[in-house]
Amino acid sequence: MSNRFIKSKPFVDLATFNIGDACCGIDILKVQEINKLIQVTPVSLAPEYVKGILNLRGRIITVVDVGKRLGLPTRCEIKHQRNIIVRFENEFIGLLVDSIGDVFRTEMDNIEMLPANVAGNQGQYFEGVLKTQKQLISILNLAAVLG
Repeated sequence: MSNRFIKSKPFVDLATFNIGDACCGIDILKVQEINKLIQVTPVSLAPEYVKGILNLRGRIITVVDVGKRLGLPTRCEIKHQRNIIVRFENEFIGLLVDSIGDVFRTEMDNIEMLPANVAGNQGQYFEGVLKTQKQLISILNLAAVLG
């Protein structure tokens, strides 16, 4: 597992979300709020994965389409998508996802390193994997996705 994922605490609560068939998670302490996607203003010359910006209670927030950033196909209509607002490097950023899942509490030791065959561009966006009884949860590396 990478050094970026804090192992100093025995447990982590993961907020999960889906992009197409992929289930991902991030430390819930990084999540400020989750809401429906409201009107987004496109930004010219922004990377393709930047959906645009929005005004959320007077705060300008950049919205990143996580599916596009990771190269994963989305499977839902825009009206069903959700926006996860995270704090990253003293800035609020919206992560556009297909749907929101459950919160999982797990011991840090249960999070495994990515398999060796997960290489290339997509592998850099994840810090590890959590196996549950029902699914695999890929732990998102916010620094790689948003950096």
